[in-house]
Amino acid sequence: MPRGVRSGTAGEDLLVLRDVGISFGGLRALDGVDLSVPEGGLYGIIGPNGAGKTTLFNVINGFLVPERGSISFAGESLMGLRPNRVCRNGIGRTFQVVRAFPRMTVLENVTVGAFVGAPDDATARHMAATALDRVGLSARANALAGRLTNRELRLLELARALAPQPRLVLLDETLAGLGHNDLDDILGAIRQVRAEGVTVLIIEHTMQAMVQLVDHFDVLDHGRLIASGTPEAVVHNSEVIEAYLGKKWAEQVAVAAK
Repeated sequence: MPRGVRSGTAGEDLLVLRDVGISFGGLRALDGVDLSVPEGGLYGIIGPNGAGKTTLFNVINGFLVPERGSISFAGESLMGLRPNRVCRNGIGRTFQVVRAFPRMTVLENVTVGAFVGAPDDATARHMAATALDRVGLSARANALAGRLTNRELRLLELARALAPQPRLVLLDETLAGLGHNDLDDILGAIRQVRAEGVTVLIIEHTMQAMVQLVDHFDVLDHGRLIASGTPEAVVHNSEVIEAYLGKKWAEQVAVAAK
């Protein structure tokens, strides 16, 4: 297990949201969301565009302050903490659009992420090199980020989130825009991260991959949590099919059941 990854008791709730709500003007982006992610879990957040998924991540890591409710991590409140403090407390984050520094090397990009948890430059570089090794990108450490493929950029973003050695990592559409072969590489890296003891919460639209990846789904629609359970239960849930998966998915499920 990498240095800094603290191991709690598997199955105990690491992240807990209770009655979390936030609005933008007249739009209620999150409406009384309850969510619990256990230590060691690999949980998926799904739902249609505009359901509140990225807003959920933004209130967890401190970019947005909810109007009501509570958020706790490892038994301590995250309410009112700035993103750098949330990161220092043990939560890493990737974003839908990878914003690398194109004229810096891969190692330098990841070192930027390591500074949050490093006491000095040498330690930050070591933490960054370790993170690159964890995601299989060490061979590209000295390449300029502006010359990376989409797959490599996704791995760079994952490494940058892992560099401070978090207990929980939030992955926002890490699989977006990937071809089949690239998809397998990223899924393998995520599974490896989980195997090393990091809890994972992932937003994704690639359902065929997600049902094979996660232990549990939470489904958002118009800011409300409409379903929560195992992949098998959720993909057969009529409300989830109507709100998100659609008739084509329902037909596929029906054919598979025959």
